[in-house]
Amino acid sequence: MEVEEEVRRIVEQVKELHDSATSFVSSSSHEELSLRQRSSLVDASITRLHSTLLSDKHHHDPKLLDKLEEDLQRARCMLADGDTSSFLPSKPQGRFVRMFLGPVNVRASRKDIQLKVKEEYNSYRDRTALLFLVFPAILLTLRSYVWEGCLPAFPVQLYQAWLLFLYAGLAMRENILRANGSDIRSWWLYHHYCAMAMALVSLTWEIKGQPNCVQKQKGVRLFLQWAMMQGVAMLLQNRYQRQRLYTRIALGKAKRMDVVWGETAGVDGQLLLLCPILFTLQGFEAYVGLQLLRTALTGVVGEWQVLICGILLVVMAIGNFINTVETLMVKSRFKAKMKRSKSRAELD
Repeated sequence: MEVEEEVRRIVEQVKELHDSATSFVSSSSHEELSLRQRSSLVDASITRLHSTLLSDKHHHDPKLLDKLEEDLQRARCMLADGDTSSFLPSKPQGRFVRMFLGPVNVRASRKDIQLKVKEEYNSYRDRTALLFLVFPAILLTLRSYVWEGCLPAFPVQLYQAWLLFLYAGLAMRENILRANGSDIRSWWLYHHYCAMAMALVSLTWEIKGQPNCVQKQKGVRLFLQWAMMQGVAMLLQNRYQRQRLYTRIALGKAKRMDVVWGETAGVDGQLLLLCPILFTLQGFEAYVGLQLLRTALTGVVGEWQVLICGILLVVMAIGNFINTVETLMVKSRFKAKMKRSKSRAELD
C-alpha cells in the first residue's frame, strides 16, 4: 500500500536525521570543549600579565606601561564582547536567582541574546524611573487636595507593593546580567535586597490616621518626598549613563554588557549637575531614616516596622554615599592618568 510505504520511508528518514544530529552534536561538543579550554587559557594569561605589570611597574617605562595596560584592557574587552564570551567560564549564579528559578543556567549562548537582555533591562529602568516620580507625586497631591492631609492606608500599601515588585525585578535582571558578563557592582544588588526587605516590612505597617494624623504620618510623607527626588535622579542617571557608556565602548574602555550607574563616568559639566543631586538625595534618605527611628523610639508610632524601615534607610544611604565617593575617586585617578599620558605625549 502507498500509505504503508510512505510511513516506512518517513521512519527511515527520522532515523537518518537522528543519526546525523547525534554525529553533529558530538563533533560540536569536541570543538566547544577545545574553544572553552583555549578561551580560559587566554583569559588567565591576560589576568596574569595584568598582575605582572602592576607588580613590576617601577621597572618599566611609565609610557610603555600605560600602553601595555591599555592593550590588555582592549584585549579583555574584545574577548568578552565577541562570540568568544560564551566559551568563557561563567560567573556563579546568585542565590537570589536560584531561589526563584532553581538551578537553571541563565547564561545566553549568543551575544545578540545577551545584548537583548541588557536592552530590556535598560527599558525596564526607564519605565520604572518615570513611575518612581509620578506615583508618589499623585499620592502627595491627593493628600493635600482630596484626603485633607491624611493618607489612607490602601494607596500607600499599594505603592509599597509596587516598590517590592520593582526592586525584585531589578535584582533578578541584574543577577542575570552579571551571569552574562555585565560588570554590575555588588552594592547595587545588596541595595535592592535592602529595598525589597523595606517594602515587604512596610506592607505590614499599619498607617495611622486621625487624630494627630500629620505627626503620625510624617515619616510616610517624607519617604514619598524622597521617592520623588529619587525618580528625578534615576531619570538623569539613565540618560547620563547611556551617553558615557557608548563612548567608553567605542574607546575599548568598557564591554558591551557593562551597565554604568549614572555617576560612574562622564564629562565635568554633567558631574557638576548629577553629584550634588546624588549627595542631596543620600542625605535626605538618611534624614528620613533617622526621623523614622526617632518616631519609633519616642513612641509616636511604636510599631516595629517603623524601626526596621528607619534602620534600612540609614544603611542604604551610607552605602550609596560610600559607593558614590569610591566611584568619584576612581574617576579622579583615571583623569590624572590620562593627563600624565597626554603630558608625556606632548613632551615627546
